[in-house]
Amino acid sequence: MSRWLVAPQEFKGTLTAAEAAAALADGLRQGAPGVELDVAPLADGGPGTVDALLAGVGGERVTCTVQGPLGAPVRATYGLLDSGRTAVIEMAAASGLTLLAPRERDPRRASTSGTGELMRAALERGCERLILGLGGSATNDGGTGALTALGFRFLDAQGAPLPPGGAALKRLARVETDGRHPRLAGVELLVATDVTSPLLGPDGASYLFGPQKGADEATVAELESALARFAEVVAPGLAQTPGAGAAGGFGYGLLALAGGKIVSGYELVARTLRLPERLAAAQAVLTGEGRFDRQTAFGKGPGALAKEARALGKHTVLFAGAVAPGTDSAPFDEVVEVSALAPPGVSHAEALRHAGAGWASRGSR
Repeated sequence: MSRWLVAPQEFKGTLTAAEAAAALADGLRQGAPGVELDVAPLADGGPGTVDALLAGVGGERVTCTVQGPLGAPVRATYGLLDSGRTAVIEMAAASGLTLLAPRERDPRRASTSGTGELMRAALERGCERLILGLGGSATNDGGTGALTALGFRFLDAQGAPLPPGGAALKRLARVETDGRHPRLAGVELLVATDVTSPLLGPDGASYLFGPQKGADEATVAELESALARFAEVVAPGLAQTPGAGAAGGFGYGLLALAGGKIVSGYELVARTLRLPERLAAAQAVLTGEGRFDRQTAFGKGPGALAKEARALGKHTVLFAGAVAPGTDSAPFDEVVEVSALAPPGVSHAEALRHAGAGWASRGSR
Protein backbone atom coordinates (compact mmCIF):
# COMPACT_ATOMS: atom_id res chain seq x y z
CA MET A 1 0.00 0.00 0.00
CA SER A 2 1.26 3.48 -0.86
CA ARG A 3 1.89 5.88 1.98
CA TRP A 4 1.68 9.65 1.56
CA LEU A 5 2.89 12.24 4.03
CA VAL A 6 0.35 15.08 4.17
CA ALA A 7 2.07 18.11 5.69
CA PRO A 8 0.62 21.47 4.65
CA GLN A 9 1.37 24.77 6.32
CA GLU A 10 -1.31 27.34 7.12
CA PHE A 11 -3.12 29.01 4.23
CA LYS A 12 -2.61 32.51 5.62
CA GLY A 13 -5.83 34.23 6.60
CA THR A 14 -8.06 31.33 5.55
CA LEU A 15 -7.02 27.95 7.01
CA THR A 16 -4.80 26.92 9.88
CA ALA A 17 -2.28 24.18 9.17
CA ALA A 18 -4.50 21.68 11.00
CA GLU A 19 -7.57 22.74 8.99
CA ALA A 20 -5.64 22.57 5.74
CA ALA A 21 -4.26 19.13 6.59
CA ALA A 22 -7.73 17.80 7.44
CA ALA A 23 -9.30 19.18 4.24
CA LEU A 24 -6.50 17.92 2.00
CA ALA A 25 -6.52 14.49 3.66
CA ASP A 26 -10.31 14.21 3.19
CA GLY A 27 -9.95 14.93 -0.50
CA LEU A 28 -7.08 12.50 -0.96
CA ARG A 29 -9.04 9.72 0.74
CA GLN A 30 -11.96 10.45 -1.56
CA GLY A 31 -9.79 10.26 -4.67
CA ALA A 32 -7.55 7.38 -3.59
CA PRO A 33 -9.26 5.40 -0.81
CA GLY A 34 -6.60 2.71 -0.72
CA VAL A 35 -3.70 5.00 0.13
CA GLU A 36 -2.38 5.26 3.70
CA LEU A 37 -2.03 8.88 4.85
CA ASP A 38 0.36 10.19 7.51
CA VAL A 39 -0.98 13.62 8.46
CA ALA A 40 1.40 16.16 10.03
CA PRO A 41 0.34 19.84 10.00
CA LEU A 42 3.47 21.86 9.33
CA ALA A 43 4.87 25.06 10.79
CA ASP A 44 8.13 26.89 10.20
CA GLY A 45 8.33 29.53 12.89
CA GLY A 46 5.27 31.41 11.68
CA PRO A 47 1.64 31.00 12.76
CA GLY A 48 0.89 27.43 13.81
CA THR A 49 4.26 26.87 15.49
CA VAL A 50 2.75 26.78 18.99
CA ASP A 51 0.11 24.29 17.84
CA ALA A 52 2.68 22.07 16.13
CA LEU A 53 5.02 21.93 19.12
CA LEU A 54 2.25 21.40 21.64
CA ALA A 55 0.92 18.57 19.49
CA GLY A 56 4.39 17.08 19.23
CA VAL A 57 5.46 17.13 22.88
CA GLY A 58 2.48 18.29 24.95
CA GLY A 59 2.24 21.31 27.23
CA GLU A 60 -0.15 24.08 28.12
CA ARG A 61 -1.39 27.38 26.73
CA VAL A 62 -1.15 30.74 28.48
CA THR A 63 -3.23 33.74 27.39
CA CYS A 64 -2.31 37.38 28.10
CA THR A 65 -3.65 40.78 27.12
CA VAL A 66 -0.90 42.76 25.36
CA GLN A 67 -0.52 45.59 22.87
CA GLY A 68 -1.35 44.82 19.27
CA PRO A 69 0.68 46.15 16.33
CA LEU A 70 -0.82 49.65 16.57
CA GLY A 71 -1.28 49.71 20.33
CA ALA A 72 -4.84 48.41 20.75
CA PRO A 73 -5.10 45.57 23.29
CA VAL A 74 -5.23 42.00 21.96
CA ARG A 75 -5.55 38.60 23.62
CA ALA A 76 -2.47 36.55 22.71
CA THR A 77 -1.62 32.96 23.56
CA TYR A 78 1.77 31.29 23.96
CA GLY A 79 2.77 27.74 24.84
CA LEU A 80 4.66 26.21 27.75
CA LEU A 81 6.63 23.00 27.23
CA ASP A 82 8.95 20.91 29.41
CA SER A 83 6.96 21.47 32.61
CA GLY A 84 7.14 25.21 32.10
CA ARG A 85 10.86 25.47 31.38
CA THR A 86 10.35 26.39 27.71
CA ALA A 87 8.02 29.05 26.30
CA VAL A 88 6.99 29.03 22.63
CA ILE A 89 5.86 32.45 21.43
CA GLU A 90 4.51 33.34 17.99
CA MET A 91 5.04 37.01 17.30
CA ALA A 92 2.03 36.84 14.98
CA ALA A 93 -0.17 36.34 18.04
CA ALA A 94 0.62 39.84 19.32
CA SER A 95 2.20 41.68 16.37
CA GLY A 96 0.79 39.86 13.38
CA LEU A 97 -0.51 41.06 10.05
CA THR A 98 -3.85 39.30 10.51
CA LEU A 99 -4.58 41.47 13.56
CA LEU A 100 -5.04 44.47 11.26
CA ALA A 101 -7.56 45.15 8.54
CA PRO A 102 -5.92 45.88 5.16
CA ARG A 103 -6.66 49.61 5.48
CA GLU A 104 -4.94 49.69 8.91
CA ARG A 105 -1.62 48.21 7.82
CA ASP A 106 1.20 50.66 8.38
CA PRO A 107 4.74 49.29 8.89
CA ARG A 108 5.97 52.83 9.54
CA ARG A 109 4.10 52.79 12.87
CA ALA A 110 3.47 49.11 13.67
CA SER A 111 5.36 47.85 16.71
CA THR A 112 6.50 44.52 18.14
CA SER A 113 5.82 45.77 21.67
CA GLY A 114 3.16 43.16 22.42
CA THR A 115 5.54 40.34 21.54
CA GLY A 116 8.02 41.79 24.01
CA GLU A 117 5.27 41.75 26.64
CA LEU A 118 4.76 38.03 26.00
CA MET A 119 8.49 37.46 26.33
CA ARG A 120 8.55 39.40 29.58
CA ALA A 121 5.63 37.34 30.92
CA ALA A 122 7.47 34.12 30.10
CA LEU A 123 10.66 35.37 31.76
CA GLU A 124 8.73 36.30 34.88
CA ARG A 125 7.21 32.79 35.01
CA GLY A 126 10.77 31.47 35.29
CA CYS A 127 11.12 30.02 31.79
CA GLU A 128 14.70 29.02 30.99
CA ARG A 129 14.32 28.86 27.21
CA LEU A 130 12.30 31.02 24.85
CA ILE A 131 11.46 29.86 21.33
CA LEU A 132 10.26 32.86 19.37
CA GLY A 133 8.56 32.26 16.03
CA LEU A 134 8.94 35.25 13.74
CA GLY A 135 6.54 34.65 10.83
CA GLY A 136 3.42 36.58 9.91
CA SER A 137 4.44 40.02 11.17
CA ALA A 138 2.79 43.39 10.57
CA THR A 139 5.96 45.21 11.62
CA ASN A 140 9.23 46.57 10.28
CA ASP A 141 10.74 47.94 13.50
CA GLY A 142 13.76 45.66 13.86
CA GLY A 143 12.26 44.24 17.05
CA THR A 144 12.76 47.55 18.87
CA GLY A 145 9.21 47.55 20.21
CA ALA A 146 9.73 44.16 21.85
CA LEU A 147 13.15 45.16 23.16
CA THR A 148 11.67 48.34 24.63
CA ALA A 149 9.13 46.18 26.49
CA LEU A 150 12.13 44.26 27.84
CA GLY A 151 13.82 47.40 29.17
CA PHE A 152 16.01 48.61 26.29
CA ARG A 153 15.85 52.30 25.36
CA PHE A 154 16.21 53.60 21.79
CA LEU A 155 17.09 57.30 21.84
CA ASP A 156 17.47 60.13 19.35
CA ALA A 157 20.28 62.69 19.31
CA GLN A 158 18.57 64.73 22.05
CA GLY A 159 18.22 61.69 24.31
CA ALA A 160 14.47 61.36 23.78
CA PRO A 161 12.93 57.88 23.32
CA LEU A 162 11.89 57.10 19.76
CA PRO A 163 8.17 56.58 19.10
CA PRO A 164 7.00 53.09 18.04
CA GLY A 165 7.45 51.82 14.52
CA GLY A 166 10.08 51.28 11.87
CA ALA A 167 10.13 54.77 10.41
CA ALA A 168 11.40 56.34 13.65
CA LEU A 169 14.63 54.34 13.48
CA LYS A 170 16.05 56.81 10.96
CA ARG A 171 16.54 59.14 13.98
CA LEU A 172 18.28 56.56 16.19
CA ALA A 173 21.42 57.89 17.87
CA ARG A 174 22.11 55.36 20.64
CA VAL A 175 20.76 52.37 22.52
CA GLU A 176 20.75 52.10 26.31
CA THR A 177 20.83 48.52 27.63
CA ASP A 178 21.25 49.04 31.38
CA GLY A 179 17.55 48.60 32.08
CA ARG A 180 17.04 45.35 30.19
CA HIS A 181 15.18 42.58 31.97
CA PRO A 182 17.53 40.93 34.47
CA ARG A 183 16.62 37.38 33.39
CA LEU A 184 17.16 37.96 29.68
CA ALA A 185 20.90 37.28 29.78
CA GLY A 186 20.38 33.94 31.53
CA VAL A 187 17.91 32.30 29.15
CA GLU A 188 18.41 30.46 25.89
CA LEU A 189 16.70 32.52 23.19
CA LEU A 190 16.01 30.62 19.97
CA VAL A 191 14.80 32.85 17.16
CA ALA A 192 12.86 30.54 14.84
CA THR A 193 12.61 32.11 11.39
CA ASP A 194 10.60 31.07 8.36
CA VAL A 195 12.92 32.91 5.95
CA THR A 196 16.66 33.27 5.41
CA SER A 197 16.50 36.90 4.30
CA PRO A 198 19.13 39.39 5.49
CA LEU A 199 18.17 42.67 7.14
CA LEU A 200 18.92 44.90 4.14
CA GLY A 201 18.89 44.80 0.37
CA PRO A 202 16.47 43.56 -2.31
CA ASP A 203 15.84 40.30 -0.44
CA GLY A 204 15.75 41.99 2.97
CA ALA A 205 13.04 42.96 5.41
CA SER A 206 11.74 46.11 3.74
CA TYR A 207 11.95 45.36 0.03
CA LEU A 208 10.84 41.72 0.07
CA PHE A 209 8.15 41.86 2.76
CA GLY A 210 7.22 45.53 3.18
CA PRO A 211 4.64 45.65 0.36
CA GLN A 212 2.50 42.89 1.90
CA LYS A 213 2.42 44.93 5.13
CA GLY A 214 1.03 48.00 3.42
CA ALA A 215 4.21 49.77 2.26
CA ASP A 216 4.24 51.53 -1.10
CA GLU A 217 7.46 52.14 -3.04
CA ALA A 218 8.35 55.34 -1.16
CA THR A 219 7.61 53.75 2.21
CA VAL A 220 9.76 50.72 1.39
CA ALA A 221 12.70 53.01 0.64
CA GLU A 222 12.08 54.93 3.88
CA LEU A 223 11.97 51.74 5.94
CA GLU A 224 15.12 50.40 4.28
CA SER A 225 16.96 53.60 5.19
CA ALA A 226 15.68 53.44 8.77
CA LEU A 227 16.82 49.82 9.22
CA ALA A 228 20.19 50.72 7.71
CA ARG A 229 20.52 53.41 10.38
CA PHE A 230 19.55 50.87 13.06
CA ALA A 231 22.28 48.51 11.86
CA GLU A 232 24.82 51.32 11.65
CA VAL A 233 24.25 52.23 15.32
CA VAL A 234 23.99 48.69 16.70
CA ALA A 235 26.08 46.12 14.77
CA PRO A 236 26.70 46.68 11.04
CA GLY A 237 28.44 43.35 10.61
CA LEU A 238 25.32 41.36 11.49
CA ALA A 239 22.97 42.94 8.94
CA GLN A 240 23.58 40.29 6.28
CA THR A 241 23.13 37.33 8.64
CA PRO A 242 20.60 34.87 7.15
CA GLY A 243 17.32 35.33 8.99
CA ALA A 244 18.16 38.82 10.25
CA GLY A 245 15.44 40.24 8.00
CA ALA A 246 12.72 37.98 9.37
CA ALA A 247 9.62 39.74 10.71
CA GLY A 248 10.69 43.21 9.66
CA GLY A 249 14.18 42.85 11.08
CA PHE A 250 13.07 41.33 14.40
CA GLY A 251 15.64 38.58 13.85
CA TYR A 252 18.40 41.17 13.66
CA GLY A 253 17.29 42.99 16.83
CA LEU A 254 17.22 39.81 18.89
CA LEU A 255 20.53 38.60 17.46
CA ALA A 256 22.36 41.89 17.93
CA LEU A 257 20.98 43.03 21.29
CA ALA A 258 19.36 40.13 23.16
CA GLY A 259 21.74 37.21 22.64
CA GLY A 260 19.32 35.43 20.31
CA LYS A 261 20.36 32.50 18.16
CA ILE A 262 18.69 32.38 14.76
CA VAL A 263 17.53 28.87 13.87
CA SER A 264 15.38 27.44 11.11
CA GLY A 265 11.81 27.34 12.35
CA TYR A 266 11.13 24.48 10.00
CA GLU A 267 14.03 22.39 11.32
CA LEU A 268 13.01 23.03 14.92
CA VAL A 269 9.45 21.87 14.28
CA ALA A 270 10.59 19.00 12.05
CA ARG A 271 12.72 17.54 14.82
CA THR A 272 9.80 17.70 17.23
CA LEU A 273 7.43 16.05 14.73
CA ARG A 274 9.99 13.37 13.74
CA LEU A 275 9.63 14.39 10.11
CA PRO A 276 12.88 12.77 8.90
CA GLU A 277 11.69 9.26 9.79
CA ARG A 278 8.16 9.99 8.54
CA LEU A 279 9.61 11.21 5.24
CA ALA A 280 11.64 8.02 4.90
CA ALA A 281 8.48 5.90 5.24
CA ALA A 282 6.46 7.82 2.61
CA GLN A 283 6.28 7.33 -1.16
CA ALA A 284 4.97 10.84 -1.82
CA VAL A 285 4.93 14.12 0.09
CA LEU A 286 1.99 16.51 -0.23
CA THR A 287 2.42 19.95 1.28
CA GLY A 288 0.68 23.29 0.83
CA GLU A 289 0.46 27.01 1.54
CA GLY A 290 -1.79 29.93 0.71
CA ARG A 291 0.41 31.56 -1.93
CA PHE A 292 3.33 30.10 -3.83
CA ASP A 293 5.84 32.79 -4.80
CA ARG A 294 9.56 33.42 -4.54
CA GLN A 295 9.35 33.71 -0.74
CA THR A 296 8.70 29.95 -0.58
CA ALA A 297 12.33 29.23 -1.42
CA PHE A 298 13.65 31.49 1.39
CA GLY A 299 13.41 28.88 4.16
CA LYS A 300 9.62 28.53 4.38
CA GLY A 301 8.30 25.16 5.50
CA PRO A 302 6.88 23.75 2.26
CA GLY A 303 10.05 24.60 0.34
CA ALA A 304 12.32 23.15 3.02
CA LEU A 305 10.23 19.99 3.26
CA ALA A 306 10.27 19.57 -0.52
CA LYS A 307 14.06 19.83 -0.70
CA GLU A 308 14.45 17.12 1.94
CA ALA A 309 11.86 14.92 0.26
CA ARG A 310 13.42 15.20 -3.19
CA ALA A 311 16.84 14.37 -1.76
CA LEU A 312 15.27 11.08 -0.66
CA GLY A 313 13.71 10.50 -4.08
CA LYS A 314 10.14 11.21 -2.97
CA HIS A 315 7.56 12.67 -5.33
CA THR A 316 6.67 16.10 -3.96
CA VAL A 317 3.50 18.08 -4.62
CA LEU A 318 2.55 21.57 -3.48
CA PHE A 319 -1.11 22.56 -3.17
CA ALA A 320 -1.11 26.36 -3.33
CA GLY A 321 -4.13 28.59 -2.84
CA ALA A 322 -2.69 30.82 -5.55
CA VAL A 323 0.50 30.87 -7.64
CA ALA A 324 2.28 34.13 -8.37
CA PRO A 325 2.86 34.61 -12.12
CA GLY A 326 6.27 33.48 -13.31
CA THR A 327 7.15 31.52 -10.15
CA ASP A 328 9.58 28.67 -10.79
CA SER A 329 8.03 25.38 -9.62
CA ALA A 330 11.30 24.15 -8.07
CA PRO A 331 11.78 22.37 -5.70
CA PHE A 332 8.39 20.68 -6.26
CA ASP A 333 7.64 17.97 -8.80
CA GLU A 334 4.13 19.35 -9.17
CA VAL A 335 2.30 22.51 -8.16
CA VAL A 336 -1.49 22.39 -7.93
CA GLU A 337 -3.19 25.80 -7.90
CA VAL A 338 -6.24 25.25 -5.70
CA SER A 339 -8.10 28.42 -6.68
CA ALA A 340 -7.92 27.56 -10.37
CA LEU A 341 -9.67 24.23 -9.78
CA ALA A 342 -12.28 25.24 -7.22
CA PRO A 343 -15.99 25.17 -8.13
CA PRO A 344 -17.67 28.57 -7.75
CA GLY A 345 -18.80 29.66 -4.31
CA VAL A 346 -17.16 26.94 -2.20
CA SER A 347 -15.27 27.50 1.05
CA HIS A 348 -11.48 27.48 1.19
CA ALA A 349 -11.53 24.09 2.91
CA GLU A 350 -13.87 22.65 0.27
CA ALA A 351 -11.67 24.05 -2.51
CA LEU A 352 -8.62 22.31 -1.05
CA ARG A 353 -10.61 19.10 -0.54
CA HIS A 354 -11.72 19.23 -4.19
CA ALA A 355 -8.15 19.79 -5.42
CA GLY A 356 -6.85 16.90 -3.33
CA ALA A 357 -9.53 14.53 -4.59
CA GLY A 358 -8.91 15.52 -8.19
CA TRP A 359 -5.17 15.08 -7.93
CA ALA A 360 -5.47 11.67 -6.22
CA SER A 361 -8.05 10.32 -8.65
CA ARG A 362 -5.85 11.21 -11.65
CA GLY A 363 -3.06 9.05 -10.27
CA SER A 364 -0.64 12.02 -10.42
CA ARG A 365 1.89 10.56 -8.04
